[in-house]
Amino acid sequence: PYVKLLLDAMKHSGCAVSKERHFSCEDCDGNVSGGFDASSSQIVLCQNNVRSQAHMDRVVTHELIHAFDHCRAHVHWFSNVRHLACSEIRAANLSGDCSLVNEIFRLHFGLKRHHQTCVRDRAILSILAVRNISKDIAEKAVDEVFESCFHDHEPFGRIPHNQTYARYAHRDFQNRDRYYSNI
Repeated sequence: PYVKLLLDAMKHSGCAVSKERHFSCEDCDGNVSGGFDASSSQIVLCQNNVRSQAHMDRVVTHELIHAFDHCRAHVHWFSNVRHLACSEIRAANLSGDCSLVNEIFRLHFGLKRHHQTCVRDRAILSILAVRNISKDIAEKAVDEVFESCFHDHEPFGRIPHNQTYARYAHRDFQNRDRYYSNI
């Protein structure tokens, strides 16, 4: 449901995605699972680092959030670290990266406000994985935009904590404009 919603939202925003053109499976260095290449508008899946179908679903969702941000917000990925930080916050928040189940597998649980802490930490790690900047600069960028970007739930309308919430969000997205289509 996460991917279906994002594909519908991309199409609705004028940035339709086709699997033949916009997805690439490659072997990647390190432990990176995927990425979004803004220059080609392509999502790269690291076939040698994706462990399961559930992991691949999260990676595709995470990278589609970047693609959605690229489409709707014209993100300056390499010239503005705050733009990158915002998209990384949104992707960590909305993709399921910080679900309680994933946090338990990483042995990070029981923390007060664990979801916000996880989102912040994963955004910083993602920035450091793609930009050659200091941890202090990455943390500052995340802190500067955290509140507004954490609360930007488009196109989901809510944080989809699990598949059920993602299905509800997809249904709500499909029904958003149905009463305004004749105006």
